[in-house]
Amino acid sequence: MADKIGFIGLGRMGKSMAANLIKKGFVLKVHDLNQTAVDDLAAMGAEPAPVANIARNCSIVVTMLPSSVEVEQLALAADGIFANARPGTILMDMSTIDPLATDKLARLAAAKGLSVVDAPVGRLAEHADRGESLFMVGASDTDFARVKPLLDAMGTTTHHCGPVGTGGRTKLVNNYVAVSLTQVNAEALALSQRFGLDITKTLQVLLGTSATNGQLRMNFANKVLVGDTTPGFTIDLAHKDMSLVVNAAHAAKVPMPVAAAVHESYSLARASQHGSIDFSGMADVVCELAKIDKPRVPKGWTPV
Repeated sequence: MADKIGFIGLGRMGKSMAANLIKKGFVLKVHDLNQTAVDDLAAMGAEPAPVANIARNCSIVVTMLPSSVEVEQLALAADGIFANARPGTILMDMSTIDPLATDKLARLAAAKGLSVVDAPVGRLAEHADRGESLFMVGASDTDFARVKPLLDAMGTTTHHCGPVGTGGRTKLVNNYVAVSLTQVNAEALALSQRFGLDITKTLQVLLGTSATNGQLRMNFANKVLVGDTTPGFTIDLAHKDMSLVVNAAHAAKVPMPVAAAVHESYSLARASQHGSIDFSGMADVVCELAKIDKPRVPKGWTPV
């Protein structure tokens, strides 16, 4: 019998992911604090339901939430997932959270005959819109086989990284690089602006040497450099992820001085009231601090 699916967390990424499941024929029960998002999914055929109802009636419950706090609250509350789910139910958490929280949830789930899969999402919100996300999955082989059809419906690339906990840890490694490169790109572009260099010629050089990186080519070119800082992935979320990176590194006794510096740069951006913009907007933040014109490419310019 096919698994019944619950989806909790219909934010910028989660709503698109849930919509793609519906488009691929999955029947969903959904929940979110944002009633508009719930209504939009209901219009597509999903059934709105409280968390306890989802836990009782769905054999796979997907969560896509801001932090460890929300995930633990939903999992462990009296009206939450673990208290109401039947044995054999999988909690597939797709949030980016503290790996130690994932380990804790996996232990508590196992004691109740449940299991946890951590499957955080790679790539950008626009990829989630198109069903082109990448997933890093920590799961037993049996659980991975059960959740794989959902992942195939929401994305194009899935990596089974190992047992539960390895997906989230892989995501922290990935996001450390992505968020740090965004800071490096921001500083480099601010420096080029101060030097009075032609932005398109500078970009052509950067994209044609070993200095190139996915953030510069994929995100900056479509966001901040064309004046669009509406959030796909906010500075606030980037700061949260860098906090997780630094804390996880401390717990593992791995020195990461660059991570600490990048974390504080994002703290400065948030203190300057820029936390809600797209994280590519760090280029604008650095330029504002240095009193430099914001970097912008001509209309119609595309990276080659």
